[in-house]
Amino acid sequence: MSLTHFDTKGDAHMVDVSDKEFTSRVAVAEGHITMAPQTYEIISQGKAKKGDVLSVARLAGIMGAKQTATLIPLCHPLPITKVAVELALDPDLPGVRIEATVKTTGQTGVEMEALTAASTAALTVYDMAKAVDKAMQIGGIRVVLKDGGKSGRYEA
Repeated sequence: MSLTHFDTKGDAHMVDVSDKEFTSRVAVAEGHITMAPQTYEIISQGKAKKGDVLSVARLAGIMGAKQTATLIPLCHPLPITKVAVELALDPDLPGVRIEATVKTTGQTGVEMEALTAASTAALTVYDMAKAVDKAMQIGGIRVVLKDGGKSGRYEA
């Protein structure tokens, strides 16, 4: 198996998808951000000075998905038909679990858009709470579902 973003000379290039079929595609990515118990309490009680952390992070994740092609050099700009970003407080972390779902009908998948949405949402939680907790950690960012296209379905 070879890496698709390199040509025969080893130079990076954008993959040509012009001969691929248009199919319905979906990708789901997840991640989390862990924090001190006091930070978790501030966010869960809605007492963050910058506002509603989870609502702002949800919007940031949606916006991040839509900007993926401008952030990741070899990604195709895609007509995204759905972005959903769910953030759930988890006292066992303590922190926030993030799940991003992206859909399109096109010639290439939306895994990068889902990963960007989850990452952007996590980064936004960090940004909004860093004044009280600079030691927060973002982790577990991964694709948990990809469906559509020639390679078929993948589930983690």
